[in-house]
Amino acid sequence: MSSDRRPQPLPQDLYTEDYFRTACEGFEEFNQSEGEHLSRRLTQAFEFATVKPGMRVLDLGCGRGEIVRHVARLGAASFGVDYAQVAVRMTRGVMENEPGTHGVARSDAKNLPFATDSFDRVLMFDVVEHLHPWELDLCLAEVRRVLKPDGQIIVHTAPNRWYDAYAYPVVRQVRRLMGQGARYPANPRALNVEINTEVHVNEQDILRMRGFLKRANFRQIKVWLDTPPQNRKESGLLAALRHVAFNWIPFAWFFEREVFAVGAK
Repeated sequence: MSSDRRPQPLPQDLYTEDYFRTACEGFEEFNQSEGEHLSRRLTQAFEFATVKPGMRVLDLGCGRGEIVRHVARLGAASFGVDYAQVAVRMTRGVMENEPGTHGVARSDAKNLPFATDSFDRVLMFDVVEHLHPWELDLCLAEVRRVLKPDGQIIVHTAPNRWYDAYAYPVVRQVRRLMGQGARYPANPRALNVEINTEVHVNEQDILRMRGFLKRANFRQIKVWLDTPPQNRKESGLLAALRHVAFNWIPFAWFFEREVFAVGAK
């Protein structure tokens, strides 16, 4: 694809403090604790990074800064970059009184301001879906460059593209029959968070995510799906159907909503 036909990067002014405090994953926990506590999703993603004291860790797309803080508190050198100036400001505020080695900078994900072989881990939590495919290719090449020879990338992205394309229309039709259609808009990107229609441009599935990592020459790639806890009070039939959808292959490939991935340099 020629550069003049590439979709333009999203404008950074879409990412306001209001976005980070009302729409971006983990906002409720952040607002309640100013970053002391992580959401269930961020906690799960962070655990896969296995951060240890003495490591150098980059949070790419650091948002509000709570991941940068949690990395630092584990005794690692913690760095964050974000495309949005407001995110840089928020992260610096969170890190202002934190001890240890840490730093925050505004940076394009396609041109990271770090030397080759700098980091043991690069974390990309809820960033991939905001980068057009051509941007993600360049970003992952940069991530691989700044990782140490034994370094790893850890990715979380949502929603699963196959859910939006194939499962959501079924879910929406069922909910409409149940009289709940108003909560399920025609565009799945608008489900729960309206602004996602503007900022989500590249949802992934297990095959597509693996393809991006493989194309960037990562190895030992693992990609898997998960879903938030479904603590709903509903009929036995719906509960049984939900169990099948989230636990039986191949249905789970379409109904589980979160994509996780790990790759080694």
